Amino acid sequence: MNIPNSQSILNSSQKGLVVEHLQCIRDDRVLFEDLNFSLSEGQLLQIEGHNGSGKTSLLRILCGLTLPTEGTVYWNNQDIEEIQSSYWATLAYIGHTHGIKAELTALENLAMARALATTPTSVDLADALAQVGLYGFEDVPTRSLSAGQQRRVALARLLVSEAQLWILDEPFTALDKTAIKMVEELLDAHAKQGGMAVLTSHHTVNCTHTTILRLSN
Repeated sequence: MNIPNSQSILNSSQKGLVVEHLQCIRDDRVLFEDLNFSLSEGQLLQIEGHNGSGKTSLLRILCGLTLPTEGTVYWNNQDIEEIQSSYWATLAYIGHTHGIKAELTALENLAMARALATTPTSVDLADALAQVGLYGFEDVPTRSLSAGQQRRVALARLLVSEAQLWILDEPFTALDKTAIKMVEELLDAHAKQGGMAVLTSHHTVNCTHTTILRLSN
């Protein structure tokens, strides 16, 4: 993990995610500027900051969903704006909202997520739901599930894709202590397999190889 203040950190051998001189302005207010960091295989980055500091804005920029005011995001030495399709194929994004269909069952939601994944896995969908603590809820419409259970369905989508980069906005929302530990185990397993993750959370993430980046303005 590399989080310098202002010097260039991109080099020809740099693999993974590199952020250089990133600035974000919203409603004429500078949320962050001259932001630099890199993320390589097996590393996790937790973004901290008070409400309004730009955490979600940063994640959306990293996903290529919005443009920074200044600066560049690179993936394997290439500007993500120039390789959008191939970049999006490498990442899985879970935002504040769950991104699931209330009229579908947990299993149907997961089946749809795998069908839409660019790099789907062959993992058994029922096993994926069991792994996030939803054994026995496979055929329950998600509208009937609690907020925490709906969040688990959303997180189970991570298990049906081989995305190397996970970008997670407050993944622990509505989860109890048992579920939080489960998510931390998923993150650790992902890192051990060479994956990377950037996440926001007010919760202290108890995972190996986690670095904290705090936004302030």
